[in-house]
Amino acid sequence: MVTRVVVGILIIVVFLVPYLIMLVGSLKTRSEILAVPPRYLPQDGLQVGNYLTMWSTPETPLPYNFISTVIIAVFATLLVLLVATPAAYYTARFSFPGKWAFLFLVIVTQMLQPAVLTAGLFRQMLVLDLNDTWLAMILINAAFNLSFALWIMHSFFAGIPKEVDEAAQLDGASRLSVLFRINLPLVWPGIVTAIIFTFVASWNEFAASLVIMSTAENQPLSVALTKFIGQYATSWQYVFGLSIVAIVPVIILFALIEKRLIGGLTAGSVK
Repeated sequence: MVTRVVVGILIIVVFLVPYLIMLVGSLKTRSEILAVPPRYLPQDGLQVGNYLTMWSTPETPLPYNFISTVIIAVFATLLVLLVATPAAYYTARFSFPGKWAFLFLVIVTQMLQPAVLTAGLFRQMLVLDLNDTWLAMILINAAFNLSFALWIMHSFFAGIPKEVDEAAQLDGASRLSVLFRINLPLVWPGIVTAIIFTFVASWNEFAASLVIMSTAENQPLSVALTKFIGQYATSWQYVFGLSIVAIVPVIILFALIEKRLIGGLTAGSVK
């Protein structure tokens, strides 16, 4: 037991050290961060003002960047749920020609990343007159996360006996009522799993945003972060501060739905 506790503490420390470095660095001045030999703790007091001044720096309009990130991540997640839920239900409940070929093609799309397709995505959004818009990034993020959400929810719907649907229909429930009133509460852990992974992936997306979003106000935080890294100087205190701010919403989301997420990841592991 003692060995397990020690190993667990070491693993926690390894994972937390990068975040502690960012947190401490965000509370230093730039000169302290670049000091040689390095100063591991702030010597000139905690520079809490870094978290205030970074929102009004000339490099990038961070308040607009934060709003853009929230809008893109939230609406991309909603779009994925809107499309993946009925699709997963249909593929799990009905047989049709080419069903498994369709599911295979869906999972194959997960292998394609925005970084590989940026040129094509830029050309496509240019043709659709959606370049440099929130809608473009919502569609792109939804498209690249749809396959995972569809597969994870498909497995949950498939795990519900069809007799449950038949019993509800015998009692007069319509197909939509069966889906929303019977099946969705039973697959809620899978839906939560799809939500968290889609939201985090959309929140952190960088490559496509860098190419598609050219206006500074429309760019998400992942792109705005690079504005503090210059050719001759880097505002490390703002880089660390913005990194901490960017992970806070994700941590809050994890804390709110942690139990549901664990249930979704472990569902089906024990018969």
